[in-house]
Amino acid sequence: MTTGSDTQSSVVLLGTKGGPGIQPGSPMPTSTLVQMGGRTLLVDAGLGATRAICDAGLPLTAIDAVLITHMHSDHVMELGPLLHTAWTTGLRQQLPIFGPPGLEDYWEGFLNAMNYDIALREVDEGRPDFHSLFTIGHITDERPIDLDGVLVTALRNIHPPVADSFALKFQHGADTLVLSGDTEPMPEMIPFARGADLLVHEAMLPEGIQAIVDRMGYDDATRLIDHILRSHSPAAEVGRIAAAAGVGALALNHFVPGHEPGITEADWRAAVTPHYDGPLHVGHDGMVIAFGEDA
Repeated sequence: MTTGSDTQSSVVLLGTKGGPGIQPGSPMPTSTLVQMGGRTLLVDAGLGATRAICDAGLPLTAIDAVLITHMHSDHVMELGPLLHTAWTTGLRQQLPIFGPPGLEDYWEGFLNAMNYDIALREVDEGRPDFHSLFTIGHITDERPIDLDGVLVTALRNIHPPVADSFALKFQHGADTLVLSGDTEPMPEMIPFARGADLLVHEAMLPEGIQAIVDRMGYDDATRLIDHILRSHSPAAEVGRIAAAAGVGALALNHFVPGHEPGITEADWRAAVTPHYDGPLHVGHDGMVIAFGEDA
């Protein structure tokens, strides 16, 4: 594997683009691989996640659990295809899936769409029962999830109009990772992420939003602009949150805009560094970031 030993905590930013649309040369939508305590956890399953996991040097059969932060398509589009591909690759152990309400509807729809293929392969190829391999559980901010010693705590974030959207904190031993999920800047993120070894936070450059809608050519772009501006975090605010939380390092992810001519890494750094002077990772697809005691 390319992501470190069983004792080394790390994340792989499999896809770093905000939003569902892709174009030639663009990054892929959001998915993140977390390795802690010898466990491999997939957070979100945007388009391209399956290929990205393989490109990271990890077999699909090594995933121990999947967590979906919210039900926007750029975070859940490839969940079913990824797990079906893991099954056809040799997955035999049970794999839990956690997410918000509505995940059951997605999963039932995928099963219905693939019923012919799944049933045929079970009988014709002797593959294990597909349905029994996967269980659905809910992410809630009322109680943590214990994944064989990796404790996952959720914070309901602010991503209107989505009601059930979560930031996630992963803890194992002395190592702590926080993923913001999709959110507007929120003061609650500061105590939630306080002292974390690594905060991976979505980031927006408001001055780049008009270019997104201009490229799409909408007759009425007002609603899309309003959604983007009220649902995401300006990079400068992300810097302020990271500084106030005293995190060991900050990684920018889920970029909005995700791929526009003229916007470079320097622009993201220029927005953040006046407010946060710690280690800063401007994410890209495939980036591996080690964190914690053994980093």
